[in-house]
Amino acid sequence: MIMKENKIRKLCKEEAGKAVVLQGNIAFAVGCVRSGIHSAEGYPGTPSTEVIDRGLSQVQDMITVGWSVNEAVAVGVGLGHTLAGRDTVVTMKIPGLFQAGDLFTSASCYTDPRGALVYYIASDFTPSSTQHLVDPRYLFKSCFIPVFEPGNHQEMLEAAEIGADISRQFKTPLAILASGALCHSEGLVRLNPVSKREPLVMGEDLTVFNSLPGIARKNYDIIQAERMKALTAMVEASPLNKVIKGSGKTGVITYGANTAYVQEVKEAFGADMDILSLAFTNPLPVDVIRHFHASIKGDVYVIEDGYHFVQDEIERLGLEVKGKALFSNLTEYTPALIAEKLGYEVQKKTLTTQPVKRPPMICAGCPYRLFAEVVYKMRKRGKLETIFGDIGCNSLLCFLGAVDTGVAMGASESKRTGYVLSRPDKADKCISVIGDSTECHSGMDATRNTVFRNVPGLKIVLDNYWTAMTGGQPAPTSPVNLAGEPCAYDLVKELDATGARTTVVSAYERKEIQKAMKQALDDAANGVFTTLVIRGCCIKKVPPKEKGIRLKVNADLCDTCHTCLICPGIEAKPGDVPSFNNLCSGCGGQHQACLQMCPFNAIETLAEEDRIRTSGPTYDDPPVIPSISLDHVALPKQLILAIRGVGGQGNLFFGRVMTQLAFLAGYGEKNIVKGETHGMAQMGGPVISTFACGSVFSPVLMPGKADCVIAMEVSEMLRPGFLELLKPGGTILTSRTMVVPQSISAGEYPDLDQIKKASDGYNLIEVDVLDKAVEIGDATGKIANVVMMGALSKIAPFDLIPEAVWLNALKDVTPAQAWGGNYRAFVAGRGLL
Repeated sequence: MIMKENKIRKLCKEEAGKAVVLQGNIAFAVGCVRSGIHSAEGYPGTPSTEVIDRGLSQVQDMITVGWSVNEAVAVGVGLGHTLAGRDTVVTMKIPGLFQAGDLFTSASCYTDPRGALVYYIASDFTPSSTQHLVDPRYLFKSCFIPVFEPGNHQEMLEAAEIGADISRQFKTPLAILASGALCHSEGLVRLNPVSKREPLVMGEDLTVFNSLPGIARKNYDIIQAERMKALTAMVEASPLNKVIKGSGKTGVITYGANTAYVQEVKEAFGADMDILSLAFTNPLPVDVIRHFHASIKGDVYVIEDGYHFVQDEIERLGLEVKGKALFSNLTEYTPALIAEKLGYEVQKKTLTTQPVKRPPMICAGCPYRLFAEVVYKMRKRGKLETIFGDIGCNSLLCFLGAVDTGVAMGASESKRTGYVLSRPDKADKCISVIGDSTECHSGMDATRNTVFRNVPGLKIVLDNYWTAMTGGQPAPTSPVNLAGEPCAYDLVKELDATGARTTVVSAYERKEIQKAMKQALDDAANGVFTTLVIRGCCIKKVPPKEKGIRLKVNADLCDTCHTCLICPGIEAKPGDVPSFNNLCSGCGGQHQACLQMCPFNAIETLAEEDRIRTSGPTYDDPPVIPSISLDHVALPKQLILAIRGVGGQGNLFFGRVMTQLAFLAGYGEKNIVKGETHGMAQMGGPVISTFACGSVFSPVLMPGKADCVIAMEVSEMLRPGFLELLKPGGTILTSRTMVVPQSISAGEYPDLDQIKKASDGYNLIEVDVLDKAVEIGDATGKIANVVMMGALSKIAPFDLIPEAVWLNALKDVTPAQAWGGNYRAFVAGRGLL
């Protein structure tokens, strides 16, 4: 496959030593190619997805890469690559590791030469987008595989090569346990050398790679006698273990992203502490730990995420350390929590006004919307009692009263089966719900089981053609695979082949959904099992030209019953006639959901020329932006910013501009970091992005250090811990935009005067960025974030950076077709102050 030139290709070919700012996942992906890794497999799972989705998929002529249908299959494909002598990476999140557990554990015990097998497993110990908090380090230890935990973005870049070299040398798989904080943040790296790895020449006889009991016993003995001893010697001597010296008064043992957090505390408080940053958590460098512990006169602390694996191991050595309590609920540290642990006072701010509850919601125009409405109404009428849900976008239907349970991918139908086997009278009172990609992942097993066990009922497959929750990656139900090749898989034919009766309806036809569900539940009462496929393309994958506001409300016909308010794209205050807002997608040109809800035919279709398109207007080409010297500009030692908003307001893009700005301003000689909420794709939920450059370490900010905080939605400044990030007397820059979630009434939204009162003691600046975006021609308001950037560029200390540098940074990260609009938005934002 020949691919067009793109950013990732350029990064994979750039000269070694060049400084760039990369997201952790992208750094790892670039490192895979630059270090000569031959192949990569995976299954989408936040926060690991971008390695393949935004990284390796862009260079498919430089590395063999693909999505598999689930993590177990990905591990099997990866193992197959290694038996062909090729060095392979397999990506997943922690729950995916356990889904692949059978292959993972068995493959860990082979002891003969083969290609490298490196697992890239992303953690989420908050959790932000993961269904449990199980610490996998105990599994890794029992599988006798080495575990490397990168401590910064540079190590994320180099991790693939480190892992592959160890895997080959010691004839073992290796796990890279990457903190979600590093996966989804950006940091300054210097590109590693480009190298080539020759595939290992394998013999024709592969019988040693068999898990027969006799071979398993032999391999276990070799692991104990050879592998673990050799790995222990390696980790003891590794230069990747780092000691940051102090006076020996206090010691901290840490690893992974916590290394940056501890360094941030040391910098912020001028703390006198020695830090031992471990590179490997299995096996542990016991002698290194003993030596460090003996060098400390006072207390030695262990700072780690997850459970307390390393603390337990150190205490087993008879060494006294201060860590977590036995049953601590702390799973992820921040710099502030570490500072408090070490006895430092951290700035806090108590607010009396509570923030808005913002559960993440399905997108405006989502094909799941009408199904959720039908299910909710059936429950109210007593036609349905229990809905067994799954993992994916359908999980969010719980906030619409259309899903009850959710435990793991593929489990919805098996839960329904067990429930009905115990309660046969409920076969027509409960349903299971699953997405198409998850049905292909592991749900089909439960479908076959239901047919096998002859259990009546209804299983709903919400088919939006993509793995939507993680950003729209291809699944077997997609029109094409990752390589762009047509996909011949047919979901309906496979469901039919199980022996289940299968029905297909449109996700955008309410009456069809109602009719099909009623029939299937009637049949369930008579012993029939039905799979109902409800189809409609993920709205995020619909071309922009098909989206936009296509409707208007006729005020003369409207009864203000607000029955149409089933989507965030249409809104109304109590007693007012509804109107469409900038979130409206027009249901992607399908039969609009709100139109079908109106009992008075008050919603009318706009003429084509009056339609408001989400693709936005076109603008004249901006003037050429001059280059400018910063030799005589006195920039501050550091710049620190935090941005809060609602999912979909453009925080990610804002952060990318800030990192490029810092780079152009010369902060690349020091450090640049940007953090963000895990699971940013969760529309409508509260999100935060952080940015820091200069003498900084952590993508998670220390309270009392930010020069400015920005609220893209006015009530978001009330989020716990946000305003306390500000320096005393710092600036709050807030939009006047109010986004009232569907889950509350307008009357429950905080009083604006109370919101503003929270800013007492700070410099509050209000700007109407959404109105300004609409004023300059963007009816969707999607460039409001760029208007806010323009306003920020006029606020100290960010105003020390010349306007031309801001504009060049903005242009560098803006797609060519959007540059005209972004230029106008930025200039308009500067004009607001």
